[in-house]
Amino acid sequence: MDLIEKPLSQTDIQQIQQKYGDYVKVTVDLQKEILIVGCELHADGEKILLDQDSQQDDIWGGGINLRSREVDATAVLNIRPRLDNPSIEILDQQRRNKLIEIVKKLFKVLWD
Repeated sequence: MDLIEKPLSQTDIQQIQQKYGDYVKVTVDLQKEILIVGCELHADGEKILLDQDSQQDDIWGGGINLRSREVDATAVLNIRPRLDNPSIEILDQQRRNKLIEIVKKLFKVLWD
């Protein structure tokens, strides 16, 4: 797993793709705008972010297909009835958009 805090280069993304495959899970801190890539479970990324002083309510999961450049906001980690999210999909449009925005910012070179 890798902590991503700044936009990646094409070489960085190629290394991630070689290491983890075409589809990678991401666990994102919506407040700090950082993410963990390459988790087997989103909860593994959540633990790392919590160790980085992230707040649990700011951590959400998704994934990115590095070939098709499709970003999703689906993870078991997202099931949070307490935060009005009883689904694996991020239902709140603002949170979902923020996750996608952060992924696209850090993997920006894919959309250049």
